[in-house]
Amino acid sequence: MSSALQILHKYWKHESFKPSQEQVITSLADGNDTLALLPTGGGKSICFQVPALMQEGICIVISPLIALMQDQVRNLNDRGIKALALPSGISYKDLDTLLDNCIYGNYRFLYLSPERLLQDLVQERIKRMKVNYVAVDEAHCISQWGNDFRPSYKKIKILRQIHPTVPIIALTASATPKVIEDIKMELELFQPNIYKASFYRNNLGYWTIKATDKRYQLLRILKKYEGSSILYVRNRKTAVELTEFLKASHIKAEYYHGGVDSKLKTERFNSWMQDKTRVMVATNAFGMGIDKPDVRTVIHYHIPESIESYFQEAGRGGRDDKQALAFLLHNENDSIRLDNQFIKVLPDSAYVQFVYRKLSNYFQISYGEGEQSIHDFNFNTFCKTYNLNTTITYNALLLLDRCSVISFVQRFSKKSAIHITSTQNQLLNYSADQKVTSLIIKGILRTYGGIFDDETPINIPLLASKLAMDETLIINTLTTLQDEGLLTFTYAQSDAEIIFLVPREDELTINRIRHHIKEYTQSKVEKVAAMVSFIKNTSQCRSQQLLEYFGEKKPDECEICSYCYTNQQNKTSFDTKAIQHQIVVLLKNKNQSSRTLVEQLAYPETVVLEIIKEMNIHGVIKINPDNTYQLTTI
Repeated sequence: MSSALQILHKYWKHESFKPSQEQVITSLADGNDTLALLPTGGGKSICFQVPALMQEGICIVISPLIALMQDQVRNLNDRGIKALALPSGISYKDLDTLLDNCIYGNYRFLYLSPERLLQDLVQERIKRMKVNYVAVDEAHCISQWGNDFRPSYKKIKILRQIHPTVPIIALTASATPKVIEDIKMELELFQPNIYKASFYRNNLGYWTIKATDKRYQLLRILKKYEGSSILYVRNRKTAVELTEFLKASHIKAEYYHGGVDSKLKTERFNSWMQDKTRVMVATNAFGMGIDKPDVRTVIHYHIPESIESYFQEAGRGGRDDKQALAFLLHNENDSIRLDNQFIKVLPDSAYVQFVYRKLSNYFQISYGEGEQSIHDFNFNTFCKTYNLNTTITYNALLLLDRCSVISFVQRFSKKSAIHITSTQNQLLNYSADQKVTSLIIKGILRTYGGIFDDETPINIPLLASKLAMDETLIINTLTTLQDEGLLTFTYAQSDAEIIFLVPREDELTINRIRHHIKEYTQSKVEKVAAMVSFIKNTSQCRSQQLLEYFGEKKPDECEICSYCYTNQQNKTSFDTKAIQHQIVVLLKNKNQSSRTLVEQLAYPETVVLEIIKEMNIHGVIKINPDNTYQLTTI
């Protein structure tokens, strides 16, 4: 039998393990149930992949994310290791064949979702497999208090009944003490060895910056701190707009979100990895498999929905152990926006039941029928048919998916898209005497950036709403423009797929998940409150606050976060007269704003602004209508 290090070198070409990996591998290889809490980038998958390759048989891996499963299977196959995943929407015959491959085909890893595990056929075949280990990835999903709670995770314990002596390893990168206890109980772990690598990063400084003008602060950060950067935003529109803004400011940037086609995603990702692109402007779709070691800054333009999300995303900075900074920009409106974006749009159980009924009627599913039926689904058409609020309805569908009532598969690669192949002048000249065409073209140009450079996904219902036009008219117009050779147009009639996982039983169906919906809402409210509290707490080291949230104590301050820096500056005495003199010298040349004065003076911003305020109060300088300062006497 090969040793752990031999397998690591053979398949991964590494000479040693990361901190905590070896302990976790030894625990599992010795036959112990194991709980591993490793930070983002800590190499969790190797903790079960290596010991599984040390034993005969197949390792069953439970994961909530289809894309993550496919990514890991692809990586294992590329290394010459036989692995497969059970995707959603496959026929009974194909499922039967894949499961037979696991029994007779010498496969080493089987990846499946917890929902797939509930099928009788899957359970029956797993009984016949020689299972060496069960790995539960993203184990915090099993707890109602965890980020991304999924009720179906509570059914994973069926594997304990099928193979009672097989060791289980649970892995997560973010779990509070309450979540850890839930994981142990729900998975029925027997006297588990628990390994928790410290979540403290001594090279990563967490900065929260109150910014009235976020774009200005963004440029200040990127100009002051060189190197590769990730800029996280809440939505696709902002991703495109900020990319254009950074490019206009001579900073190489690209955007990345769920609507970008896979080829373009790969191109942009590779460009960023090779440092041809400096800033990746991204939604949280940019996360899986990101292992660039030299990210110097991670910037959150909007407040994340939870500390878990923030901690994982910020943790992508400084993986080369050199100093990196994570900036979170916020202002007075953000707390209200956070509540509007994440709390007020949560559906209650009555609305979830209403949407479920409408969905069943939409596909003409009779009571007691529909199980495992598959349907192409256009979300916007569905909402328009029943006059539904799109955001709350979308969240209701996600809850139905999370609670294993339906599978809601979004096809981001099948968005309607256009690429303008002519010049702007040619396009406008063509439409000059065609009022409708002109309005559509101008609406598209105002809404989407980069449309002359690449194929760009467009939201036809959104355009129709903005222009007060019928969707069919927009589709027909764009088709005509394509026929004229002015652009290319791809029209996707469906953007998602719905699979009904249980028979339609209306109220009975929702009654079974009603308590999950209530608990989910409560958890979301608490997480948003914790995030707001973190931002507002300016009296404690940022690293200490984050560690305490995850149940870890750190007696010393980090000395590199925004709190520690400000605290240090408060203890430092500055020569006020010298700073006043420098301001006078600068204003003798020309009137200047407080921003330009701050940028030219080598002192903390708070210190300079306070001195400007005092000079204004005492009449040394005065502020003009254009918000510049000038000397009162020259």
